[in-house]
Amino acid sequence: MPKKVTGKKAASSASKTLTSKSTGKGSKTASASALSQTKAPKKTTSAKAASAASNTLRDGRTGKASKTAAGSALSQREKGNKKK
Repeated sequence: MPKKVTGKKAASSASKTLTSKSTGKGSKTASASALSQTKAPKKTTSAKAASAASNTLRDGRTGKASKTAAGSALSQREKGNKKK
């Protein structure tokens, strides 16, 4: 289980992403996951949130704040077996 938590910069980015009216659903899902792990080292990113974070990072239209939050959420994904 990861011992990582969301840092201050990523938490701030996640907050900005969540409050923005122009941010898409996937970015908000990833940001919410990152923000929920701010002081919770035992929490991990769900498969749904990890997928949203991955899509957010690959999307060329995504802003810097959303990508920062998505990267944080993805880095806290528990490494395990992938579905085939």
